[in-house]
Amino acid sequence: MSILEEIRRIKEAGLYREFRTIEDPQGPRVRIGGREVILLCSNNYLGLASHPALVEAAKKAMETYGFGACASRLVSGTMKPHVELEERVADFKGREGAILFNSGYQANVGLITSLAGRGDIILADKFNHASLVDGCLLSGALFKRYPHGDMDFLEGLLKRHHGRGRVLIVTDGVFSMDGDVAPLKDLVWLKERYGATLIVDDAHGTGVLGRGGRGSLEALGIKDESIIEVGTFGKAFGSFGAFVVGRKEVIELLRNRARSFIYTTALPPAVAAASLAAIEIVEREPERRSSLLEKASFVRETLRQRGFDTLGSRTHIIPLLVGDPRACIRMSERLLEEGIFIQAIRPPTVPLGTSRLRITVCADHSMKDLDYAVETISSLLKEEVHAP
Repeated sequence: MSILEEIRRIKEAGLYREFRTIEDPQGPRVRIGGREVILLCSNNYLGLASHPALVEAAKKAMETYGFGACASRLVSGTMKPHVELEERVADFKGREGAILFNSGYQANVGLITSLAGRGDIILADKFNHASLVDGCLLSGALFKRYPHGDMDFLEGLLKRHHGRGRVLIVTDGVFSMDGDVAPLKDLVWLKERYGATLIVDDAHGTGVLGRGGRGSLEALGIKDESIIEVGTFGKAFGSFGAFVVGRKEVIELLRNRARSFIYTTALPPAVAAASLAAIEIVEREPERRSSLLEKASFVRETLRQRGFDTLGSRTHIIPLLVGDPRACIRMSERLLEEGIFIQAIRPPTVPLGTSRLRITVCADHSMKDLDYAVETISSLLKEEVHAP
């Protein structure tokens, strides 16, 4: 099949992807094509991406350190803001150590391929993020996936493979396309019983869930030093980059083995400085989290009460099941015409037959805009369902 033929088939299946260019800073409203619209598909959960404190921190760091790090961390790329941020993240998460990565994707790939290889086994939730899946595949370990959230199936796999090298259990904390939370207490019990290592990617929970914004584990009252946790600065913290936290020996191993850490230029120091400022705000202003969760609950429960399928979401990520990818695209385009930007999420990001509108609420959305969005979504989706 030629490349052009492959593109044609993607378009015919309703799976073709195009950019929507944002012309403003990330916020509750943005401009697309010169029109102001309500932004309901950003991961800027706490509204920090354009916060003056982050901008000022980045400016001061550029004045002090310039912009680029211009080398990998293990050559000459480690600068003071990197070290300060790693120490601050470890303290924020209450862990022994932390290591920075340039993205959540690089963190997951680097972590998993450092911990597992031939002779080991990785057991992973079927709805995990693509970066976790790719890390598992690249590791060379035996890779098995269990049905989403199915702890009985997972235990069966653990019984079958117990004692065959290192065993990793890998899961998202908050699942990015469904908005539900992993059964972390059950996973902790299973990893203890079968001597496994538990990795939790809490990219979408960090900054949002838990009394102190420390994520899914804090929200569920889990304190376990042996859990290895991944987080990102590119979502609730409004910055960029990612991190792994855990015991000191895990961090030391990653520093010496994780290829996606060793063989890439370090984050610009200004980015690290902005992330430091974001952590301060997350700790100092818990009202941002409470506002976000209240608004998300309003949108989620209102849509449920009107009979729409939100796929068991319990968080600020609210999927609205449409099913057919072409219908999902139509809905997204019609909503944009009405001044609401929500992207259509289609395979391979989600399973076949589960195309959806992925609604994400942010702390700085106004209730007026959310009321308008809920009413418009309800009206247009009902029209789509009853269309011939």
